[in-house]
Amino acid sequence: MKRAAPELLFMSGAVSQYLGAVVAVGLFTEMSPGATAWLRVLGSAAIIVILRRSWRRRWKPDAILNAAKFGVALAAMNLCFYLAINELPLGNAVAIEFLGPLGVAAFGTRTPRAAGALILAVAGVVILAGVEAEGTIRGVSFAMLAAVFWAMYIVLGQRVARSPAAIDGLGLGMLAGAIAISPFGAPDVTAALGTPWLLVLGLATGLLSNVIPYGIDQLVMQQVDRRRFALLQALLPVTAALIGLIFLTQVPNLRDLTGIALVIVSIALSRS
Repeated sequence: MKRAAPELLFMSGAVSQYLGAVVAVGLFTEMSPGATAWLRVLGSAAIIVILRRSWRRRWKPDAILNAAKFGVALAAMNLCFYLAINELPLGNAVAIEFLGPLGVAAFGTRTPRAAGALILAVAGVVILAGVEAEGTIRGVSFAMLAAVFWAMYIVLGQRVARSPAAIDGLGLGMLAGAIAISPFGAPDVTAALGTPWLLVLGLATGLLSNVIPYGIDQLVMQQVDRRRFALLQALLPVTAALIGLIFLTQVPNLRDLTGIALVIVSIALSRS
């Protein structure tokens, strides 16, 4: 049976991921971004571990360590991203955050065609990252931190994806990540314990933004190398801008549309 193209798989995960972000933005009036991020990571870890019965796997120490490092990077990325979109438009925050994958892609560039794709992607992201009046230094700083953790997510995630643990490693990693960021979110969740619908929506962000897209990432990482995967991430600012337009009425201007066009061209050039 022929596998779906990595781009198609990745786009499906991207749509799910930013629909989850839309739900999260709606929760920020009821819960802090830190609490929402913690629920997202903990809920997604519980879903994977329970459905997969991951405790039955025979875990080797190095597999546990790799999964834990990956999960901490993932959780920290989620936390910083939510803190960023609490201050910035969704598309702008994702564009700034994309500097992390661009850095990873830069290390893997070997051919003129790949270099050209990277240059176009950089140009598109720089244009998309222009912060409007509603942007703040704090929001940009959190987005930059998320970029660092996104780069770590790609590097560490490929090790987990290509190990026997794979999806189980994702679940275990997110459990470790939830523990790591619990000081930033767990205390604020207590306010939502008496409101079941808040907890349900918080867990929904975990399903939409972690379980589905990061599970798809594991499949894509098995098919493509690190540089190609990093360049595929350029689809995310485009997707985020479209989701922000449709669901959050964050209308892109001409500059944003130019950046989106450059990103799409870069993806086309990067195909092998």
